[in-house]
Amino acid sequence: MKNIRPRKGLIAAAGRGTRFLPLTKAYPKELVAILAKPNIHYLVEELIGADVREIAIVYRRGEEIIKRYFTPDRELATYLEKRGKIHLLESLRLIWRKAKIYFIPQSPRLPYGNASPILAAKRFLGVEPFIFMFGDDLILEKKVGGYISHLLKIFQKYQPAIILGAQKVSWKEIDRYASIKYIKDKIYPNRAIEVLEKLPAEQAPSNIAQIGRFVVSSRVFSVLANQKLSKDNELWFADAVNILAKEGVAIAEPVKNGEWLTTGDTLRWLKANIKFALNDKILAKEIKEFLRGVI
Repeated sequence: MKNIRPRKGLIAAAGRGTRFLPLTKAYPKELVAILAKPNIHYLVEELIGADVREIAIVYRRGEEIIKRYFTPDRELATYLEKRGKIHLLESLRLIWRKAKIYFIPQSPRLPYGNASPILAAKRFLGVEPFIFMFGDDLILEKKVGGYISHLLKIFQKYQPAIILGAQKVSWKEIDRYASIKYIKDKIYPNRAIEVLEKLPAEQAPSNIAQIGRFVVSSRVFSVLANQKLSKDNELWFADAVNILAKEGVAIAEPVKNGEWLTTGDTLRWLKANIKFALNDKILAKEIKEFLRGVI
């Protein structure tokens, strides 16, 4: 299928969020706020900004809170309208107008791991390529959805097996992430042949880290169907990436005109809040003054 444009987005939100315990004992990590919005809210806005209108969120079975968050609340809307505060729901109302969100519980029969949400959403995804997002990664950019739009253009042009989001990190932090191994290729720019999880700097092939943004061909389903479990009996998406890179073409495209921010632990969640506050026209001045006062 040539020049096909992925139309569907999939957000993985089925993890246990152990780094945020005890908060995440009864509260999904993806709903932890960055300023006034939950983390996952930004991801949905990012997909809409890239003109993706069908979005599935795979959540852990039994946790209905994410679904409730994205479901319209007439009682709340009426309350806010009477008090002239309906504008406080505008970002959610925009989502309701522009996107159809599907909520898919991940079966406990599936193994734990960041690749299992793809299997859980197989019926929704069908046989077309799709955008896959990790629920604890953010892109801070001037034009919301600009980076995903860029990845989609590359996918349409080259039709690879997979496109990986990527960003350079400091060598002292590369052992926290999956490092990307590149090769020179005259046809495919930024061609990757392997991602290697959490290697020390002296062993990592580069200080370019894989991030939680992917454009994935439907080949991934046959790969996952035969993929063995990895460390801790988890189904790792990195293993699928490596098989797709070996059997076809993988492109690891760095973030342009933006910055990747992970919120996977409390320190980086706090840093993401500060970065977003500094980027906010209303909050920037006051937060700068505050930071100067406490440093």
